[in-house]
Amino acid sequence: MQLEAPDPPRHSRIVSCRAVATRFWLMKSEPSVFGIDDLAKKGVAPWDGVRNFIARNFMRSMKVGDGVLFYHSSDEPIGVAGIAEVAREAYPDHTSWDRKSDYFDRRSTPERPLWFMVDVRFVRKFPRLVPLAELRKEKALRGMILLRRGNRLSVTPVTPKQWARILELALRPAPEA
Repeated sequence: MQLEAPDPPRHSRIVSCRAVATRFWLMKSEPSVFGIDDLAKKGVAPWDGVRNFIARNFMRSMKVGDGVLFYHSSDEPIGVAGIAEVAREAYPDHTSWDRKSDYFDRRSTPERPLWFMVDVRFVRKFPRLVPLAELRKEKALRGMILLRRGNRLSVTPVTPKQWARILELALRPAPEA
């Protein structure tokens, strides 16, 4: 028997009277391509086009209900824009088989898929974007993969403490410059 925690957030499950901790992730997207507002309009959308083996493997380990920090990258301003959750576990990324797709990869086939995607569900947009510069100033976030020099992964795990701290930051007023 599986019981969901109160809504929202749905970030823990109870199975057979044993708590199963939901994991947390940060997923990057360029808002000019697909931002938090786009996900809000769709409700649920596939997270396709990941072409890094480490990020792919992180997605393959995601479970339905896992929390996702939706991170706006590349376009200014850069930062965490809101929350989503995993709505469907990893399945083959069909865009890798489409020769017209920007994500085409001739090495991947339907018979032997190389790339995978998950579906994510919109949970909420933060009242304000939590910028990268603010994340970097937080002692509680120092070990976060996102903040490591040279990190370019589009999907990374987040600890429960990092998750909680970012939610706290999103709800407080922006610091004065």
